[in-house]
Parts: sequence; C-alpha cells; structure tokens
Amino acid sequence: MASAGRATEPGLPREMAMENGDTAGRRGQQVNGEVSGTPRLRGMGDPLLRDTTAPDGSRTEVMAAGWEPGPALGDEDGTPGGAPQRTGQQEEALMTELSELVQKVVKSSSWWERHGVDISILACSFLLLPAGFLCLRSAQTIPFLAGVLTLGVVHHTLTVKGSHLASHNALTESKSWGKVWAIFFIELCSAFTVEQATYNHVKIHHGYTNVIGLGDSSTWKLPFLNRYVYMFIAPLAVPILTPLVALDLLRNVEWKAALRTLCCMFLGFYCHYWLLLHVSGFQSPWSALLCMLLTRSLLAHPYIHVNIFQHIGLPMFAADRKPKRIHLMSLGVLNLPRNALLDWSFGHSLISCHVEHHLFPSLSDNMCLKIKPIVSQYLKQKKLPYNEDTYGSRLRLFLQRYEELMVHAPPITELVGIQ
Repeated sequence: MASAGRATEPGLPREMAMENGDTAGRRGQQVNGEVSGTPRLRGMGDPLLRDTTAPDGSRTEVMAAGWEPGPALGDEDGTPGGAPQRTGQQEEALMTELSELVQKVVKSSSWWERHGVDISILACSFLLLPAGFLCLRSAQTIPFLAGVLTLGVVHHTLTVKGSHLASHNALTESKSWGKVWAIFFIELCSAFTVEQATYNHVKIHHGYTNVIGLGDSSTWKLPFLNRYVYMFIAPLAVPILTPLVALDLLRNVEWKAALRTLCCMFLGFYCHYWLLLHVSGFQSPWSALLCMLLTRSLLAHPYIHVNIFQHIGLPMFAADRKPKRIHLMSLGVLNLPRNALLDWSFGHSLISCHVEHHLFPSLSDNMCLKIKPIVSQYLKQKKLPYNEDTYGSRLRLFLQRYEELMVHAPPITELVGIQ
C-alpha cells in the first residue's frame, strides 16, 4: 500500500511536523466560481482572503491578508524561479521557528500532560459503562434516558477520541503499544480497519489537507441527498454505514489483517449486544439492536458536521500548486469554539484545536490545547490566517450554500506571490 511521503521537522516526534512538500500523483478538477464559505475571523473584521477570479474563470487567485509577496520571478537576481525559492525558504523558516517554540513546550511538559490527561478521560469512559448498562434496566423514563446518554457519550469518546488519538499514536510513545491501542479503539470499538483508517486519515487527509482529489474531504459528500436529509437525517445511518464501508475496504488489505479486523468487529458488536441482553435486561433481540443504533448515533450529527465544517468551504489547492505546510494548514483548517460535551467526546484536536492538530498531528488533545496560545499568537504575529468560526455560523452557511459547498466541485485556489 502506497503512502504519502513526508519530511520531518528537526527535533520533533515522528508525525509532529509532517511535511507536505510532495507532489501528488493526481490533478484536481478545475471549475468556475469563487472560493466558498470564507470564515469570519474573530476580532479581525474583514474576511481572511481577498478573492479574484481569473479571466477564464477556471481558477481563483487569493492573497493572504497582510502577506507581502516577494518580487516576481527573477526580479532581484534575474534568475528564473529565484523568487519562489526564496519564498519557499521563508515558509520553511516559519514552520521551523514555530516547531521550535512548540518543541520547548513539549519537552517541558510532564507525561501526565502529554498522555495522562487523555488516557484518564478514556479510562473514565470505560468506568461509566457498567452504570450505563444498569440504567437501561430501569422501567422509569429518566434513568433509562440517563443510560442511553451515558452509553452514547462513552461510545463516541472511545470511537472518535480514542480512535483518532490511536491513529496518530498519540496515546503512547511506544510503537508496539500504539499498534495495540489502534486495533482496540479502531477495530474493536469503532468497527473499522486500522490499515485503511491510518492510510486515509494520516497519510492522505493530513498529508494532503485540502488538496483536490486527495485530502479535500470529498469522501464526506453525498451529492444525491438534499441539504436537510444530509445534515439532519443521514447522520443516523453512520453506525450502519461505518462497518459496511470497512468491509468494502478490506479488499485492499492483506488477508491476515482482514481476518483480524473481521474478528474484532464481530467481537465488538457481539459484546455490546450481549451486555444489552444479559445486563440491561432487553427481552427482544430487535429492541437490543435498536438501542445499539440509538446509542451509537447519539452524537452522529455533530460528528458529521464537525468533519465538514472545518475544511469544506475553505481554500482548496491543486496537487502541483499547493503551498508549503504552514500556509496549507493555516488556510485550509478551521477551529470551532470549545464545547464541554464535544471536547470530552471528540477531543480538543477535532474541535477547538484543529489548526494546531494539523500542524502537529502526533500531539495529544491536551497538548494541542496547551500549545494553542502559542500557535495562534505566532500565526497572527506573522500575519498568517488563523481561522475560527462558531458551530451555528457554519451550520447556517452550509444550509444556505449547500449545493455550492457539498454538491459542486470546489474551485482551485492559488496564492499569488507565495508559491
């Protein structure tokens, strides 16, 4: 299985400063139109990007606010390509400088800060499982709903937060234990395959964030559904679609890995089903299956919304014209405000620290939260984008411009004077 090549920032762990300088093998589709859904920046008034459409309408050229582009090709030294080389060196220097600032914070942090906080959240979720299953035994409405809520939050904490951290090996510094946790959270709890989850998320989505045809989040699009069905009804099918997609992807892995995945998926489903029958006291298999669907889809709506809000509608780039890493991530990633329920269930790196997570993907949720002030201050100091918007604002945007954002192919963005 091919993987996206990456260079690494000096002194940082494995993925922490994953470089995206490789040229992808596929070209994105060019379409007419304007850059969609430019977020409003908190405290910065005007939209981040100034958009202009090329004469043929096929591409959109944008310039980051406050960014002073270098001279045109060969303006200073008469050497063709001199300006892009100088600009590329400046961008690499910015990423190196930011990485060094983050490295100091990581080195000065304790194990508890780097891993312990997030492991404790996952452990607490496990400890809540008995209470959730026992509450479902009650014939009274409030205890029963409390059991549904408890099991639903626990399920998403293990399958979203746990699987996400495990896919980046952010739960431990041991590769061996990292593999064990990945199999447990991704295959046993989430009913997916480790190999494909790691490849599609870490190698493709992180390696080619907002690159057309690669990490452009287009896998989340279902153009045949209208906006209300997609945003409010379709998420209920996530618990059913996830294992079906996983089974289809098993064709792309070795038979040993496929067999392991099938066994883990079956064990995870059967344990859940058995506990509902023998601990929660469900009399009918269908009622137990319905309860499984209910708890596993409890937070499916914000799960879908978060995945599309934080990338789709932001600048998208052609594989051969994407900017360097620091511009790619600052332009193509958006943070949502902190939310107690989603921070617990999904993790900071998927909610309020998504920019930080894409810049340093091997850091845990708690460490992403810790470096957030440093990253935001640095990007704003260097007059680079730092995208933030509210959940409600993004929801309104996607409902109002659903066809533009979720049906039609996105326009290709070019950064004038940066590449």
